[in-house]
Amino acid sequence: MDKELSKEELKAYKAAKAQLTDERKLTFGGWLRKKGWKHLVGWVMVVYSIFPIVYVISGSFANADQFTSTLFSSFTTDNYVDLFNDPYRPFANWFVNTLFISGTAAIGSVFLSALAAYAFSRLRFTGRRAGLLTLILVQMFPQLLALVAIYALLVNIGNVFPFLGIGSQLALIMVYLGGALGANTYLMYGFFNTIPKELDEAAKIDGATHTQIFYGIILRLAAPILAVIGLLAFIGTSSDFVLANIILTKPESKTLAVGLYMYVSDQFGQRWTIFAAGAVLAAIPIVALFLYLQKYIVSGLTGGAVKG
Repeated sequence: MDKELSKEELKAYKAAKAQLTDERKLTFGGWLRKKGWKHLVGWVMVVYSIFPIVYVISGSFANADQFTSTLFSSFTTDNYVDLFNDPYRPFANWFVNTLFISGTAAIGSVFLSALAAYAFSRLRFTGRRAGLLTLILVQMFPQLLALVAIYALLVNIGNVFPFLGIGSQLALIMVYLGGALGANTYLMYGFFNTIPKELDEAAKIDGATHTQIFYGIILRLAAPILAVIGLLAFIGTSSDFVLANIILTKPESKTLAVGLYMYVSDQFGQRWTIFAAGAVLAAIPIVALFLYLQKYIVSGLTGGAVKG
């Protein structure tokens, strides 16, 4: 057995050495045809992706009259100072509002989607298949179709419960939770199906309830998909403009996406450099959250698509 193993190792070594020799003998044209074009495409995509970011950062430090000039043709921090000192545009409030609304909506979306996905994945009840099909069919309709209905509904609800009417951040959070429930539930349902049901059965034998199984086993094993759902929900709500612009009417209650638009909405008073500075600061929470959760992203997205 040892002799056969050594022969296999020797054969593998010779093959690797031969491949390395062939690669060294390649001309530049041969290397470019074999693997060089992959490096070229990769660098093109990197430059293509980074250029807009660099341009925005450059614009945030540029003077107002040099925004469209070459990159970093001027350097000033006045745009960031003016961003926080504008009495009519409370950027700090917008920043806090965005973190609160997006964070609450993300956490709530993850929790509600996990509850629904667990029920569809582990429980058997009448209307289960119809409910799953309905979740998918509802996603076919564009969100814009619901804007008029949402506005009218919130106006009527606000007449009875003012804290859930137009102008309320809580109302906006509730709308976000309802809109994201379908797709998130189905994605999480696919991931839950990959968790062996034998774990549930073993826990039931030990006397565990569905609640204990859900919190003690399923949620711990489903950490990747929970992170993905939370990240997508946070990004989607923090960058939403239409719903936030319709529901939030007071300047101090607006989010960053709506508030920053005020800097470029006036045809004769556009301030693109300050807008760029605000965009750079607005991207920091998303980038930080993405970097923190990146280890879960790949496994969460692929796991949710394995078994439906």
